[in-house]
Amino acid sequence: MKDLAISVGLKIKAKRKEMGVSQDKLALLADIDRSYVGRIERGEVNITLEKLYEIADVLECDAKYLLP
Repeated sequence: MKDLAISVGLKIKAKRKEMGVSQDKLALLADIDRSYVGRIERGEVNITLEKLYEIADVLECDAKYLLP
C-alpha cells in the first residue's frame, strides 16, 4: 500500500512541476496545508479520493492521470 501512496505522490509532484505550480499555491487552491502537500508528494500519507479529485482539479487533469 505504501508503494501506491509513493506512486501517486510522485505523479502529483511531476504534474505540479510541469505546470509550474508551487506547493504553496497547490495547497492554497486545493484548500490543504502546505506541509500536507509535501507529505502527499513523498508518499507519507494516503489521501482520500476527495482530495485526489481536488488536487486533479487544481492541476487541470483527470484524477485517474494521477494514479499509477
